[in-house]
Formats: sequence, C-alpha cells, structure tokens
Amino acid sequence: MKTKLGYRWNLRLLMAKAGMYATSDLVPLLAERGVVLSATQVYRLVTQDPERLNLHTLMALCDILGCTPNDLIEPIAVPAAKKKAAAGAESQAATVALKGRRPRPAEITKQ
Repeated sequence: MKTKLGYRWNLRLLMAKAGMYATSDLVPLLAERGVVLSATQVYRLVTQDPERLNLHTLMALCDILGCTPNDLIEPIAVPAAKKKAAAGAESQAATVALKGRRPRPAEITKQ
C-alpha cells in the first residue's frame, strides 16, 4: 500500500502552551505584525488544517508563539485510501439492487 504525505497543524497546541486559549487572542497580535484577519478567519486558522497559508501569516504566528514553521507544521505519513475499489463496489451493488425496477410513466385518467 502506498503512503501519502500529510501534515499535522499544531497551532492550537502551541497556543495552549503559550497560555492562549481563545482564538480571539491572536487577532490583535497578528494585526501588530501587519496581518489583518477577521475573528472568523482566525478561528478557522486555529480549528482547521489550512490548505493554503500566506507566508507572512506563518512568520507572524511563529513570532507570536516563539516557534519555527517545523513546530507548527508536522509532516506525517497517511496511508492512501482505496477510493476507486470501494466506489466501484457500491455502484455495482446499486445496479444489482435496481435491476428490473424502473419507474413507470404516470397515467392520467379521467374521472
């Protein structure tokens, strides 16, 4: 089985180590460093794994937390999922279940 490269986003953990437990604590600290994000954007940054990250934001987070990018982003190996095989089996089972069962056209009758 092939493995895929993934990552673990450790921002929440590093914030807790620094004594910051509310996502709103980051908003003014980021603004001091020229990174203006809304409270909602910061909440998503803390609670979800970012798909894209601006380097200015990354450097500001490292400065605030006194860490390196390696502390924030930890590479991990993720086993590749067998999506095609599972999807093929599901569609094949659905085809078998519907065999001989097709909708009939509606009939309009006068009363």
